[in-house]
Amino acid sequence: MNLKQLKEQAFKNDNVKHEYNKLGAEFELINELIHLRKKSGLTQEQIALKMGTTRSNVCRLEKLGTHPKVSTLENYARACGFKLGFKFSHL
Repeated sequence: MNLKQLKEQAFKNDNVKHEYNKLGAEFELINELIHLRKKSGLTQEQIALKMGTTRSNVCRLEKLGTHPKVSTLENYARACGFKLGFKFSHL
């Protein structure tokens, strides 16, 4: 079973779907961070060196529950060769 199939299976449970939706923005941010790093072809260690921090801090940033500052996100994006931007959409 791949990740997509696992997600579809889990979402059949209304409680799981509700909790996931509550974390939607956080999941989206984490996925975007990981996508940027992979697109840049860099490891967590390389990103950490460019940011002037440790690999464990980068790892923590890419996990749920960290609530990073905008300046940290800017630094991460810059280390990956990107510029931070925001996009808001109607509910």
